[in-house]
Amino acid sequence: MEESLLKHIRNVPNWPKPGIQFKDITTLCKVHTPFKESCDRIINHYRNKGINKVVAIEARGYVWGGVLAYQLGAGFVLIRKPGKLPYKTIKETYELEYGTDSIEMHIDAIEKGDKVLVFDDLLATGGTAKAACDLVEKAGGEIIGIAFVIELTGSLHGRDKLLGYDLLSLVKIPVEE
Repeated sequence: MEESLLKHIRNVPNWPKPGIQFKDITTLCKVHTPFKESCDRIINHYRNKGINKVVAIEARGYVWGGVLAYQLGAGFVLIRKPGKLPYKTIKETYELEYGTDSIEMHIDAIEKGDKVLVFDDLLATGGTAKAACDLVEKAGGEIIGIAFVIELTGSLHGRDKLLGYDLLSLVKIPVEE
């Protein structure tokens, strides 16, 4: 199953900077069968878990997030970089290898007791996903699961930041040490 998706993920060397092997999922999205398979696998994993909100992280997360929310009968919440949402927001800042970054969500996007699935296209260091979970939990939501199309394994240790959560990644790609 993993191979059927992996062959549709393009590797772009040295983008966005030298030494990075960018995993491009636009090549997976453009073909119906692997895109549908990726959505169906996530939906089937979380179908009967009572999820009433799907939170997706910009921008590629939105491609799946709306589909997942629709199929799970849930609301859809956008997480964005600071200054992009038009209403009052809550913010979470997280550590990068060199510096920090932040994400925001509308202050009223999650209500106390919401059962939430967090989605992003790729798990690398885990910082963004953990920050998204922290936002949801600060707002009173309960994380039911976190899903990714791709998980980079090896030296990045992204999964370690998400211990204790139901984590689903469809494709695991080793990163050279």
